[in-house]
Amino acid sequence: MHACFIRSAAVAVTGTLTWAPTASAQPFEPTPSASATDETPAPDAGSVEITTKDTAGDALPGAAFLLLDSAGQEAGQGKTDAQGKLTFPDLAPGVYRLKETASGSPLHEVAADQDVIVTPGAITRLTITDPFKAATILLQAKDDKTGRLLPGATVNIGTGTSTLLTLTTGAKGTASGELPVTSRTAQFWVKEIKAPAGYDLYKPTKTVTAGPGAPVTVTVTNTKTANPKPDPSDKATDTPSIPGKPSSGTGGATPSASGSGTPDPDSSTAAATSAGDSRPKAPTGSLARTGADAAPWLIGGAAVLIAAGGGVLAAARRGRTDKSTDDGNIES
Repeated sequence: MHACFIRSAAVAVTGTLTWAPTASAQPFEPTPSASATDETPAPDAGSVEITTKDTAGDALPGAAFLLLDSAGQEAGQGKTDAQGKLTFPDLAPGVYRLKETASGSPLHEVAADQDVIVTPGAITRLTITDPFKAATILLQAKDDKTGRLLPGATVNIGTGTSTLLTLTTGAKGTASGELPVTSRTAQFWVKEIKAPAGYDLYKPTKTVTAGPGAPVTVTVTNTKTANPKPDPSDKATDTPSIPGKPSSGTGGATPSASGSGTPDPDSSTAAATSAGDSRPKAPTGSLARTGADAAPWLIGGAAVLIAAGGGVLAAARRGRTDKSTDDGNIES
């Protein structure tokens, strides 16, 4: 029984010449995880680099930006550093929308939104310029003596040869507007081009200093015109009356019964006519009314004098005729 066991063991040993290696003896190679693959940038990725400045050329730190992809989803956000720079790395190629959400300065406005194109393996560099905030201008026009605010004054405000703002004072004598500013401190000229009604033009050119977002008051003073032009609205509508003339315009003469306006003949005129005066009589028709009260009486008096003169002349002629007849009788 014992010998059979040994023989069986020997057979087992001599019959097995090759040993298969166990699983633990094989070399081990780790398989890369999915997270490690995601952290490796794609070979065709691009990036966007931003530099932010103001209109004077100074860097603007602390400006906040938001980058959106073509689907409107956020692709990145951040703020500029001390040099005014900000970078959005590892961006898939395509078109993005860049939005400035804050300028980081109380003196500056944010820039307008713009599109950004990212190309494979390239850096897209952008320079963003933030404008200064406009200055607020308050214009006042005043009477130089009383200080009363005057409406209707028009003023130009500008720099160099350019007019940047035109203001006209309203019913309260004031006007306001926004003046563009391109630096932290700037000077502007002020010139009145139209004076208020009844006032002379303020001819001097004033100079004012304005800064971004700061309020500035400009005052022009006007002097009343010495000889103002008459206002057409004050023109008289009624015809002034002439002394001695009734307002009805019918004249001061007392009309005769016939209404012709001819004075009654004087007794001396009738006597001169009966004496055989051959001179033509004064016209008996109506005289034009002059509007003076004494006109009819003056005309009547002139007629009397003419008639009297005619009577005297007729008597003188008659006397000469009688004398010549007497002389003829004496000679015969």
